Amino acid sequence: MARIAVIGAGMGAMATAARLAVAGHRVTVYERGATYGGAVGRYEREGFAFDTGPGLLHLPAVYRDLFVKTGKRSLETCVDMAQADPAVRHVLPHHGVDVTLPGASRSGVAAALDEAFGQGAGERWNAVLGRARDAWDATRRPLLEEPLPADRRALAADPYPAVRRSGLSPSYRWGFPQRRRTPTLAEVADRELGGGLGELLTGLVGAYGIDPGLAPGSAAVLPYMEQTFGSWYVRGGMRALATAVHERCRERGVEFVFGAEVREVVTAGGRVAGLLLADGSEVAADSVVCGIDPRLLPAASLPWPPEAVPARGADLPSRLSLFLALRGARPAGTVHRTLVHSPGLDVTVLRPDDPATRPDADHEAVTVTAVCGPGSTGAVEPDRLLELAGKAVPGLRERLLWHEAHTPADVEAATGAPGGSVPAPALAGAGGRLLYPANTTAVPGLYLAGGWAHPGGGLAHAGMTGALVAGLIVEGAEFRGSQ
Repeated sequence: MARIAVIGAGMGAMATAARLAVAGHRVTVYERGATYGGAVGRYEREGFAFDTGPGLLHLPAVYRDLFVKTGKRSLETCVDMAQADPAVRHVLPHHGVDVTLPGASRSGVAAALDEAFGQGAGERWNAVLGRARDAWDATRRPLLEEPLPADRRALAADPYPAVRRSGLSPSYRWGFPQRRRTPTLAEVADRELGGGLGELLTGLVGAYGIDPGLAPGSAAVLPYMEQTFGSWYVRGGMRALATAVHERCRERGVEFVFGAEVREVVTAGGRVAGLLLADGSEVAADSVVCGIDPRLLPAASLPWPPEAVPARGADLPSRLSLFLALRGARPAGTVHRTLVHSPGLDVTVLRPDDPATRPDADHEAVTVTAVCGPGSTGAVEPDRLLELAGKAVPGLRERLLWHEAHTPADVEAATGAPGGSVPAPALAGAGGRLLYPANTTAVPGLYLAGGWAHPGGGLAHAGMTGALVAGLIVEGAEFRGSQ
């Protein structure tokens, strides 16, 4: 039985802790804050309740697998989880388009898009997502299910197969392909979809905090994942999922120490020896799992020079959210998730049909979120969010009782991430710059988990680090992922 210290109680850290405890290790989690869950928090006021982090779960199989591998009770017996169907509503006021897409139905999506954008739009959309499926199939295991390989050239190349004669695939001269810059997602959207239809694709990707103008075409795998595997809501809010994972950890004997800030990762003899806490106490450990951004540790604790760490911290965007308390019942047939697209700013409007979010049936809780620059709201103003949210919620201003802003500074206070940065999922392509540090480090016994490590941010991807890190600790360097 090894002694394992985990830094942070975010979702990836807890997923790792639960798996290691089941493997027979003695696991203790040290969290600087007063609670678990990291960015998966909850704001409550006057009977209204809102998620402060992710509002939906994609790839629920990640957490189903976690609960299967760590206990007898399945995920569905621990939380009440329902698929959002319809999957998403898109509102494009500047195009005069309002279209709702069903969940898990290629034909239904195609029919809805044909009606909104004209005949052939659905076929073009499904063709792009079909090519995204090819990119998914090519990179799923090395990008999501296996430790990051030392040779990352295969993941540095964009796997999205651009269409010939679209201006995005390689040109040919004398029968030989000529070198050409790989297309960005924005170029894929413009040339393969066009107009408002392309804005649906870029808006879905942009909601992850990824700039479509800089992201490779492989970013289309994110909308593909949503359409294929669905979007899921946990009744009681996504905080209920964090509570279920925390309870599973406790059932497996994981110990949590809150209010315990880590000052340093201690090494001896060239490998990890434990932790030094802010109160001066030392904790002995055979392995340490860092579940926070490793650059939040003192420079002396980093297993590499700070300048060698990929620039994925304070330069990443954050999110500005508005929590809206509305008078009046949630109308029947209301779509859970709406994306309002506008030039220069897209917003996500979440309207869960969940009694736990409101004081009674005569009120409604709505969350409006936009991606914004780190450290401040920048050009994203609450009034602008309210204006755009009104495109999705008729009579919003008249129904509004109060609203509360959750800023990047609030995100930073909850997670410690510089500027309130929110890590996005890792992507293949772009020369590898959208990858994250490997789960192993140059210091034997020190591992990285959570959204700041391979394979990146988001509930599902952070949860995947649990299986990867636990496998590396239990099976050693020969671990190659689940089969």
